[in-house]
Amino acid sequence: MAGASADWSDERLVRACLRGDEQAWVMLLDRYKQLIYSFPRRYGASPEDTADVFQLVCVELFAALPRLRNQGSVRSWLITVAAHQAYHWQRRSRSRAHREGGDLETAAEPMASPPAEMLEQREREQVVREAIGRLPPRCRKLIQVMFYDQPPLPYAEIARSLGLAIGSVGVIRRRCLKKLESTFVRLGLSS
Repeated sequence: MAGASADWSDERLVRACLRGDEQAWVMLLDRYKQLIYSFPRRYGASPEDTADVFQLVCVELFAALPRLRNQGSVRSWLITVAAHQAYHWQRRSRSRAHREGGDLETAAEPMASPPAEMLEQREREQVVREAIGRLPPRCRKLIQVMFYDQPPLPYAEIARSLGLAIGSVGVIRRRCLKKLESTFVRLGLSS
């Protein structure tokens, strides 16, 4: 095996992980790291506690790999596990603060289980990140600079940073967005 590739499906990465491909494991974690981290952050976890929740989710993922081999949505499984781990962290945190006589007002705010809308939003965001990750490097960089970097840059600055002629930025942007749309279709996400 030549090693895992960024355009591999989750299912293929899981199969590679089960064969002992460490690069596939790293890629699978990189693909979902931000998604997993978003849940404990939402509950007010410190960076250290967020990393602990991430590790717990990783351990669960590793143990579940054989069951996920033929499952279509590793993402959905991870959303559920990350949400539950973050929720349980928040409950433990409040319980610990109460036992230690700490001020419950300063402990993590109580929060019900993550609402379905929040889970759906996180899943949509992850799908967009995954689709962007499957684009050619120039398109990924252009989309990052144009739509994610803050504050937005003028075309002249975008052209300079990417080594493009200023007149080609709009044309390349359209091509990249078409490629992104095609990626959504391949992922079964066209509207």
